[in-house]
Amino acid sequence: MRRALAGLTTRGRSFMAAGATAIVCAFVLGERDLLRAGVLVLALPLLSTLAVSRTRYRLACARRLDPSRLPVGHEARVDLRMENVSRLPSGLLLVEDQVPYTLGGRARFVLDRIEPHGARELTYRIRSDVRGRYRVGPLVVRLADPFGMVELVRSFSLSDTLTVTPTIVPLPPSRLTGAWTGGGDSLARTISSAGEDDVAPREYRHGDDLRRVHWRSTARRGELMVRREEQHWQSSGSLFLDTRRIAHRGDGPGASFEQAVSVTASVGVHLGRAGMGLRFVTDTGEALPRSVASAGAFEGPLLDALAVIRTSDGRTLTPGLAALRGAMGHGREGDGLVVAVFGALTTDEAGTVAAVRRGTATCVAVIIDDAGEPAARLLRAAGWRVVTVRTAAELGGAWAQADQATEDLARDG
Repeated sequence: MRRALAGLTTRGRSFMAAGATAIVCAFVLGERDLLRAGVLVLALPLLSTLAVSRTRYRLACARRLDPSRLPVGHEARVDLRMENVSRLPSGLLLVEDQVPYTLGGRARFVLDRIEPHGARELTYRIRSDVRGRYRVGPLVVRLADPFGMVELVRSFSLSDTLTVTPTIVPLPPSRLTGAWTGGGDSLARTISSAGEDDVAPREYRHGDDLRRVHWRSTARRGELMVRREEQHWQSSGSLFLDTRRIAHRGDGPGASFEQAVSVTASVGVHLGRAGMGLRFVTDTGEALPRSVASAGAFEGPLLDALAVIRTSDGRTLTPGLAALRGAMGHGREGDGLVVAVFGALTTDEAGTVAAVRRGTATCVAVIIDDAGEPAARLLRAAGWRVVTVRTAAELGGAWAQADQATEDLARDG
């Protein structure tokens, strides 16, 4: 009851104050009719408080986000289901889903009555122009009497997470390739070069497909032999993002850092969907290992990581470049694909980056800087493919330049 009295609305407190004042005046003036009116006015909020506090119905809530991950500037739909699981009908319900201001503010609904074991479907939309990870919920229900005298607040614990990812720019088909990795009993390329007869067979195991029986080895060994499984190969590479605050300019969605994040997301999604296994590295070190991509699920973890990535206080690229060299070391004979996204680069930093390329590795640098030509010349001299863009929207045409450079190199070879 004490908590219910604390839930009195402004109207309820006003009625109580008016009723108490009328009762005092009735005693002072000796007016019995005024006393009756004061008692009635005072009793109304008290009776409403008693009725609301003794409410015993139970509510269940379910929420669904569609989709739970979306790019900047797109809308998500939130579906709420309120269910009365008690045997009593509910009273007036004021429902509010807690939504961050960035997603559009509060979502409020008024439900007049929910019958026993009945349900209500509620829908609203949210949108964000800023990437990030946002908490949607919990749902808050305010129980109110028909006169608006008292309001009790009850909250559910259920909440969901909405991930707003960077803008993804579609890219043209790519000819860029990286190092080859895979696993299995034998090398597919060895089979193709040496011929089927030179394949090292193994003993037949229960459940093996009889179409894989190697009859020449079976006749020679006197027991059933089958061909080994061919190895599945996957092109692999590394994706690098310079997050140093000193390398970027501007604030807000148009800042060079936001453009660099969008470029990184676009390239990562493009190469991942092309079947390439990628490792994500920043200037602070490895951020996402290639093991994540082995299950074909690199896109989701990459977008989740880029949704919340922030600028770093670092002033050097050394930790990130060291991790990048280690990533390239897994390639065959130093081969590999590196796509690096930078802000402003000094000539000294460009020289350090240029030294990362080894062997015949394909290295592409995307520079988000209008004045990045001196650094670009140093990188091109070291064999890097360099494109300079001001915004992520220009990446489509720039990416075609990197492909053309790769094609020209292959033709010259």
